[in-house]
Amino acid sequence: MSDKAKIGEVICKKLIELTDKDTNLLAITSDSRGSAALTPFAEEKPNNLIEMGIAEQNAVTVAAGLAHSGKRPFVFSPAAFLTMRSIEQVKDDVAYSNTNVKLIGISGGNSYSYLGATHHSLQDLAITRAIPNLEVYMPTDQYQAKSLMKYLATSDKPAYVRIGKMALPNIYQDENQAFSSPGHANIVINNGTDATIITMGETLFIAKKAAQLLKKQGIHIQVIDLVSLKPLDYKLLNQIADNTKMVITLEEHSIYGGLGSAVAETLSSRGDTKLHIMGFPDEPIIAGTQDEVFAYYEMDAESISKKITQWIRP
Repeated sequence: MSDKAKIGEVICKKLIELTDKDTNLLAITSDSRGSAALTPFAEEKPNNLIEMGIAEQNAVTVAAGLAHSGKRPFVFSPAAFLTMRSIEQVKDDVAYSNTNVKLIGISGGNSYSYLGATHHSLQDLAITRAIPNLEVYMPTDQYQAKSLMKYLATSDKPAYVRIGKMALPNIYQDENQAFSSPGHANIVINNGTDATIITMGETLFIAKKAAQLLKKQGIHIQVIDLVSLKPLDYKLLNQIADNTKMVITLEEHSIYGGLGSAVAETLSSRGDTKLHIMGFPDEPIIAGTQDEVFAYYEMDAESISKKITQWIRP
């Protein structure tokens, strides 16, 4: 097993394996098989792939129809378009009728970098988590992606999964450790109560690196992988608030409506938790590589560690 992997490639390989066992599994794309890393699936399972062309709304509606016919479709499309252009179909054709469609938002967050705001999906979590019946996930490494795919292939619940383009380092050692069930978060680093960083998906390795930098300064940080944004692990979130001095959320998303908002909504009624939400500001995001953009908005590990140090030792 390699130390890093692109989640799209992992999902493609796992979907091929799962389709060997269940021929009702389908991949539906909107002229995005290349971006979705689905070319091997198209070559090995041509009868299980449907190419809709640049017609994201149709892709979602066709997937819903196929699901009502006993198929188990996965729709692959850029996250920015799947959750903007197709959102009415997601809400009405999929979620409202609790239809078994899995929506895979590829190139999520700032993955498309230089293509600009039209292709960035920094509002998708705010949109999808507000839709009833729709589960929301962001896998953080290849083990979690494989385990999540096994769950999605057998679950009858609609779900939205956002993935990016980076090759992500391994956080976990096996699939069972990475994902157990919806609404169950994982403690990745549990070595102190100075503060807790809550994150998921592609920003988890950044949070882990920041915690390692802070440890050298004698500041001990707990790191939580939320695993699923919806359903939330309310029990663990309240345990964190009971035992830590400060909660910080980190996400590749607008500061409005995403992971930070979900945590704030959960903990606000307590009135005893210091909370800092770290994400992209409410403005058009600059163009650049993901590393450049994260550094510019002080969401890289070094900047995060400096901010936390200032918050804890003002």
